Amino acid sequence: MRRVRYDSAGGPLFLEDVPVPPPGPGELLVRTAAVGVTLPVVRKVTEAAEPVPLGGEIAGEVVAVGAGVSRFAAGDRVTGLCFGHGYAEAALLDEAMASPVPEGASAVEAVALVRSGLVALGALTAARAEPGGSVLVTAAASGVGHLAVQLARAHGASRVVGAVSDPAKAHFVRSLGADDVVRYGDDDWGAPVDCVLDAVGGDLLGRAVAALAPGGRLVAYSSGGGSVSAYDLLVGAKSVIGFQMARIAREQPELYEQWRLSLWRLFAEKAVTPSVHGEFPLEAAQRAHAVIEARANRGKVVLVP
Repeated sequence: MRRVRYDSAGGPLFLEDVPVPPPGPGELLVRTAAVGVTLPVVRKVTEAAEPVPLGGEIAGEVVAVGAGVSRFAAGDRVTGLCFGHGYAEAALLDEAMASPVPEGASAVEAVALVRSGLVALGALTAARAEPGGSVLVTAAASGVGHLAVQLARAHGASRVVGAVSDPAKAHFVRSLGADDVVRYGDDDWGAPVDCVLDAVGGDLLGRAVAALAPGGRLVAYSSGGGSVSAYDLLVGAKSVIGFQMARIAREQPELYEQWRLSLWRLFAEKAVTPSVHGEFPLEAAQRAHAVIEARANRGKVVLVP
């Protein structure tokens, strides 16, 4: 089978031919039909000291199962998070990280919706967003952000603000249901909000905290880093909360399943619609990464083996 790899920090990415891996205990062997490209994986290529497997979100058909697997069988359509080599024509997926794909949904839709949607829904839940409240989403045009905007609206937010790096993304973010769109460099981000869902961090983190109303909550769900003044939190009675989806999947599988079912229900009701910026073949993985690195995407970037 074909698989994408790289040999040194920063790439380049290239294809190699390797044997199809057999599934181990608790694993599914999945013939991949779609692979999500995410900023964390792109950062691993550019920042990790040593090459690492290119994993992430995959969707496809189960072709074999390992010992002890009870929830899935060959022929089932699944999506999930692969921690090994996912940029490939076949990948190993831990049963605990796998979810079924319902009839009527494509593999590309599953990759664009499930993992990113779970992160967005989990961050919204961690922020204790309430109907009638206000929510600001940074990286609002990203794979997670564009779903977070829709989910905030679907859960009754009275005002949803999208923050973007490029004003050219404003029309797209408004089409998702955002009331206002601000640019990172704008002097004024408008009226303070009850919740911020932040995927950017770094130098933007202070601005995001400043955008909170007294008692507001910011949820950081990406790896952008940054620091916050404890005094700024104290005087505004504000909170900063870290959220990691993998921890929920491993430690609270019932909640993970509840959120997954909620996402598919909202998808069926057309309350949440994943947007795909582009589909790239495996041999174009370098171009797909370049789109993410340039923050040029509007929605999900997907590899199609």
